[in-house]
Parts: sequence; C-alpha cells; structure tokens
Amino acid sequence: MKAVVFQGIGDISIENVPEPKIKAPTDAIVRITASAICGTDLHFVRGTLPGVKKGRILGHEAIGIVEETGAAVRNFRKGDRVVIPSTVGCGSCVYCRSGYHSQCNVANPQGPSAGTVFFGGPEKAGGLDGLQAEYARVPYASANLVRLPAEITDDQAILMSDILPTSYMAAVMAEIKPSDTAAIYGCGPVGLFAIACAQHLGAGRVFAIDNVESRLEMARSHGAEIIHFDREDPLAVLKDLTSGSGPDRVIDAVGTDAATASKGLAKIGKDENKEFQQEMKKVAPEGTPAGGSFQPGGAPSQALQWAIESVAKGGTVSVIGVYSAPLPFPIDQVVEKNLTVKAGNCNHRRYMPKMLELVRSGIIRPEQFLTQTQPIVSAIDAYRAFDRHQPGWIKVKLEPSQHQRRAA
Repeated sequence: MKAVVFQGIGDISIENVPEPKIKAPTDAIVRITASAICGTDLHFVRGTLPGVKKGRILGHEAIGIVEETGAAVRNFRKGDRVVIPSTVGCGSCVYCRSGYHSQCNVANPQGPSAGTVFFGGPEKAGGLDGLQAEYARVPYASANLVRLPAEITDDQAILMSDILPTSYMAAVMAEIKPSDTAAIYGCGPVGLFAIACAQHLGAGRVFAIDNVESRLEMARSHGAEIIHFDREDPLAVLKDLTSGSGPDRVIDAVGTDAATASKGLAKIGKDENKEFQQEMKKVAPEGTPAGGSFQPGGAPSQALQWAIESVAKGGTVSVIGVYSAPLPFPIDQVVEKNLTVKAGNCNHRRYMPKMLELVRSGIIRPEQFLTQTQPIVSAIDAYRAFDRHQPGWIKVKLEPSQHQRRAA
C-alpha cells in the first residue's frame, strides 16, 4: 500500500509499504478513505518534535471502513464506517474511565508514566504507524473507533478525528462563558476551530492573532476581530480593545513552532532573539532542515508568553499548542495576576459524542475549514504548501488511491 513515510528531519516520501495486520485480539484494520495533514506532522518534519523513527508512517487523522476485527472486538464489523480519534486509550483503565484518554495507563508500551499515545508519532508516543496510508491498524478498537452516522459527510468527519475535538477542549479548558472576551493566538486549523467553539460557548468577542494574511482573513470571515502581529503590538491592541484589562480567556493554539514579529511595534530585540535561539536548541536537539522547506518558527515560547502577559487579571489561559521541551514560563505573572492555566493533549474519545451532536445538528460546520483535497500521491507537495502557509491551504484532506487489499 502507499503511505506518507518519515525519512528524517526535512525529508518525507511516498512509499509502498506492507499492509498492517491484526496483532492483538483488540485490534481492527481500517481501510482509510480520507486522512489529513496536521501542524503536528510539520513539527516532526521541522525537527521541533523529535524522536520519530525513520520509516514511520505519518498522520493521526483519518476516517475509513472497517475491514477486519480481532476476536475481542464486539461492537464493530466489516463494512462499518468510522472516524479514528487521534489519541489512543484502552477504554478500561481509571484514566480512560474518567475521560482522560490521552493519559491512558495501558496503551503506551513503555508504561503508565510514558505519556500520550497517538498515531504516527515518536517512539515515546507509542511508536504506532500513522494514518496517511491506505490501511491502518487501530489498537483497542472497541474503545477508540467511533461509528459515523450516514448524514455526516466525509468532509465533515475527517475534521472530527482531531481538529474539532482538540479545539473544543481548548475552549472548555479556557472556561469560556457567555459574554466573555476571548483571544486566540494562532489562526491555523486549531485556532480557527477554536474561534467557532468559543462562539458556540457564548463568547461575546473573539480576537484572533496571527501574521498570515490569508488565515487572518478566514478568521475575520468567521466573526473574529483580527490582529496582525507584524503590523501592530498584539499586547497593546488587546488592552486598548478591552478598556485596559485584557481578554478574559486566552487560548494558545500555536505551541512550539511559534514565530515572532519580524517587523512593526512587536519586533523583538537582539537579547530576545538570543533567548529564542537558546530555546531552539532545546526544542530541536536533533537539528532542523538546512534551508528551503519545513523551517521552524524560531520563537518557541512566544505565543505562551504573549498569552500570559495579555490575559486579564483573574483570567484563564488554555494551552492546546504542542510543546516538546522545557521552556521559560512566567510563573511570576501567573501568581501576581491570579491566573488559571490549563493545558494538555486532547482526550479525543471523550468529546466524540458531543462532536457528533454538534455536527449532525448543523450547529458547527467543520467542512467550512477544509480548503484542499489532494490524492495521497501528491502529499509531499501538499505538505510543502501547508508548511509555507500558502493562501487557500488551511486544512488539507488526503484521499488514498483505490487499492484492493491482499488476502491475509
């Protein structure tokens, strides 16, 4: 089968690889009908989320059709149409039963303290092959797969695998309630969905901060008040727009690949630039690509610093962006301002019933953020376009070629 394969930092390829097989009675094999490219995939290629093994199939977002089930899978059969949540939990441990599927005690083969398991990631994240392929093996299928109702389209469903529940969790962690002002750093797919989720939870005003024109325009078209940080100082603008207090709730939807202002009032000085360079050594210990595509943002803690500095006293900061190494954290401001800070990897399976309800009812229309559909054989070009933030490349769906599975 064809798959997107990690070859090293700055290097991915389309390869013919063996089809997955059932390894445990709790597994299922799913024929992938659509996958997607995520910013987290770019972290791996940029070198800012290290530890991915050469030969690993990438991708953690997909929908498909069940092809085969292990003997212990009682709730799915061949032919079922499903969405595959990005993170993997056993469904039985105390954490899964409490809704913290990303903290499962069982799924990670390295032990209960090893961390979140997800498809297509580093070895420390379980070492599972990913979903940008024609077939995938899904562990603990009974607890992870979610059957899709016929009225939810593929274009809607693919965005429910990761981006929608992640953004919803970000808004929930931010404690957004009716009439709150909310600021969202980053207008990539998670940030744009966070705008929709903040509005759904009743936010009175939503501010969106980025420096990519096309992404800001999409944020504006969905009702956000936009701030271009290469043209104005986001901290000053947020204070001005909130009568000096700052927004009540702030979401960091950027993470470790943050960029800083290259010009304008928010442009950093030499000392700050040196600090960011030191941070980059921690974030990318294996190095970064030597020019061309897949260059990291270069300011790992920028979004987090801005989030904490800009939020109002007594406010809440929600960190949903991915961070891969220890970075400077302004604990003095957190204490002085009586802030609440919440962070974590998304517990996708916990939010799936709610996502099905919101999408099926039309309250949230995820397909409006899907901007490109490409065949999987064009995935490398799609990665490059997404990496460069080309206009119109907000969220990319990959469709596999028609492939007849070989007999087991």
